[in-house]
Amino acid sequence: DVFVYLGIAHVPFRWNIDQNRALVPGDQARDQAAKEAGVIELINSYRVRGHLIADIDPLHAMPVLYHPELDIETYGLTIWDLDREFITGGLAGTRIAPLRRILDILQRAYCGKVGIEYRHIQSKEEKVWLREQIRRQFVQPEPIPVEIKKQLLWKLISAEQFERFLHTKYLGQKRFSLEGCETIIPLLDQLIEGAAVRGVEDITMGMAHRGRLNVLANVIGHFCERIFASFEGSVHPSFPADEGDVKYHQGAVGEREAGNGKKIKLTLSPNPSHLEAVDPVVEGMVRAKQDDLKDRVGMPREEVIDRALPMLLHGDAAFAGQGIVMETLNLAKLKGYRTGGTIHIIINNQIGFTTSPEAGRSTIYSTDVARMTQLPIFHINGDDPEAAYRVGQIALDYRQEFNKDVVLDVVGFRKLGHNETDEPSYTQPLMYARVKAHPGVRAIYSRQLIKEGVITEPGLEELIAERVRRYEDALACARQVASKKDPTLTDPSVEELDGSDVVETPVSAETIKAIAQQIAIVPEGFNINPKMVGQLARRAKMGSGELPIDWAFAEAIAFGSLVIEGSRVRLSGQDSGRGTFSQRHAVLYDTQTGRSWAPLSELRSPSTPEARFQVFDSSLSEEAVLGFEYGYTVVAREALVLWEAQFGDFVNGAQTIIDQYIAASEDKWRQTSRLTLLLPHGYEGQGPEHSSARLERFLQLCAENNLQVCYPTTPAQYFHLLRRQVRPGMERPLVVITPKSLLRLPAAASALGNFTSGGFQPLLDDPEVKSSEAVNRVVLCSGKVYYDLAEARKKPANSGSEHVAIVRMEQFYPFPRKRLREVLAKYPASRQLVWAQEEPKNMGGWAFVEQRLENLLPACERPIYVGRAPSASPATGSYAIHQAEQARLVAAALAVAT
Repeated sequence: DVFVYLGIAHVPFRWNIDQNRALVPGDQARDQAAKEAGVIELINSYRVRGHLIADIDPLHAMPVLYHPELDIETYGLTIWDLDREFITGGLAGTRIAPLRRILDILQRAYCGKVGIEYRHIQSKEEKVWLREQIRRQFVQPEPIPVEIKKQLLWKLISAEQFERFLHTKYLGQKRFSLEGCETIIPLLDQLIEGAAVRGVEDITMGMAHRGRLNVLANVIGHFCERIFASFEGSVHPSFPADEGDVKYHQGAVGEREAGNGKKIKLTLSPNPSHLEAVDPVVEGMVRAKQDDLKDRVGMPREEVIDRALPMLLHGDAAFAGQGIVMETLNLAKLKGYRTGGTIHIIINNQIGFTTSPEAGRSTIYSTDVARMTQLPIFHINGDDPEAAYRVGQIALDYRQEFNKDVVLDVVGFRKLGHNETDEPSYTQPLMYARVKAHPGVRAIYSRQLIKEGVITEPGLEELIAERVRRYEDALACARQVASKKDPTLTDPSVEELDGSDVVETPVSAETIKAIAQQIAIVPEGFNINPKMVGQLARRAKMGSGELPIDWAFAEAIAFGSLVIEGSRVRLSGQDSGRGTFSQRHAVLYDTQTGRSWAPLSELRSPSTPEARFQVFDSSLSEEAVLGFEYGYTVVAREALVLWEAQFGDFVNGAQTIIDQYIAASEDKWRQTSRLTLLLPHGYEGQGPEHSSARLERFLQLCAENNLQVCYPTTPAQYFHLLRRQVRPGMERPLVVITPKSLLRLPAAASALGNFTSGGFQPLLDDPEVKSSEAVNRVVLCSGKVYYDLAEARKKPANSGSEHVAIVRMEQFYPFPRKRLREVLAKYPASRQLVWAQEEPKNMGGWAFVEQRLENLLPACERPIYVGRAPSASPATGSYAIHQAEQARLVAAALAVAT
């Protein structure tokens, strides 16, 4: 074999001398046809695999991923064919071109500073559109205007000098520097400008800590003084929420006027250290903004999604490694979660803390997970801000044209360690030798613009000095703020509310009847499942008071009445339309056509037409969907937004969202939410994973009035609890432990009068006690076990249990101290206070209530625990053992010998 240099970058070619032989005329025709076909295959191969040999690594450390399909010899072509003309199939607007020209076009289109993946997309329309954009931006590009070049340079200077300024003034303090990926700042800046030109009015962004301070300072708004004040150890008076979390987790809201004079609102969501957790939160925030615009203005969804844009910045290791990324990507086209396309930007450091790419993923690129949703992926050399600018314009046009996600993978490096106190050369000595030798993208681009005559060396120095002067001015103001800080430490504790108050939330009998009719009357021509006929008839009777009201109908009344009163109601979960236990049937399906009908969705408020009921079956996800609903509530502050777990046990799949957002966001960022969690719970012998909603975990999170945790035992209580949630003063998440067997238990039904008066009762006294003076034992419990206790008390064998009062705690937090004290005072002869629960002793409510009950009792008395023994697992898998355990604890609670 003889290897020949063709003079064309990245074109591998091998020429075998043995194949160089004379051809007869017939062979020549066949050879020409084969080569014509080979050229078409070659063009297609570059479109599919050209990114493998693109120049996208500023460190030149990535291995060149040679592929034989990019070798002209694979298609029977030789160097003697370079100047022969071939049919191109329309490549870059050409019909016929020499092979040398074809290769040059393919190199510029697919193997330059941008590697492009788009051939996995099934849509021909999208592929043709993308090919045209590639031609316009990389093959036959129009020059970038000088003003744009200057803007790119200014933002690079701003990004670089910001990091150097902090490094000089606050040496050794953590800031999670963007150095090595500074091109992100001019890219974001131009994306915002371009979005405004294309009609976007609102951009909501999410990102982790890497580069967040730089984005706050140079993209979102003028936040340098705020940032510097935090480095000075002070909280800026204009941003009091900053005391709740570290500086590189904080969010911000800004507004800027784009070059076309249009204003665009910018929001950067706060984010915890849990990488990628913010992704679904941002999507939910954007969906809420779009829904508000759609319903308030009456604008079609296809128009409102062009007005509000989500933008997510990711780390390369996290994008590949965190499952919530896949869950969020999967929401992109789902009915209740679609936001019309997200621009994803990877801040690609080529490392994850100390972990190299080959140890952190099993794929070529960190972005490979995104291919699942048929979106284009652009790998961009971080040393080329102009290439990033061009890709940004394609991304914006693609998003607005097709309303789909797009990924921009900006490949750079991390100049310092994971944080500014870390030494990266311990684990990546070769990489960091290259990093130290790299001049920086600002220096590279400055040289280019000086060579082009766009700027001069003195002009560059003046720009750098101006940027530093502005930072110095902001620092001087920040130090003034810090100097006025009161050195006196204040007690940060928050007094715990008493949860005894009752908020009146009744509705009229006429409203209940109207909602019942809306549910029960099937539209003409709609073929309902025969099994539903009886259920609808029963609901009609419940609405008129002929039958007691069950759990599902109470819920429907709550939803319907809130809509009529002007509140938006949104319910989502894996099986929320029908309900896991076939109880809700909020969505019905035509047996002949499959068409769906949600009766409550047709209700409207006379005063607030945008109020409506929506229910969505979600993807089989807990973390991303719960994060989405949380984000929705951050924007839709007055709405009743509910997420329902298929079984309450599965809520721990979303523990990150619960811990980092739902429980802590008000304390960390003063970000409030009314999100309601519906978690089916109850010990019916269904095993470890179908019994417990992990009540104890939510109770451990309760502090500073951050949550409401309730376990209602009647449909009326549930009804009032849901209606209370939208009232003023209830701006905190609500955790509802909901039933399974009680959904249809006759004893758990409620009379109509319980809905037309009153409100949610945090504590329910025993309605069966005839003489409070005769009670010598108070059993305090919560949830389903009450009905087991009440039923057992009626049995003749338990004749002594009439001296037992069974009191239900319907609300754990805020704890109803005052009300509980009043109830206990009604039983002066009682000498024992028992806490009875179904859950094991190390679970359920016992650990939460024990000390609180002790504080209500005389010093010599202690509450008595009755329940299952401590256990590693929530429940037994044996139904027989379950029954025996349940019988024992019921008997012990009633003080009846087994």
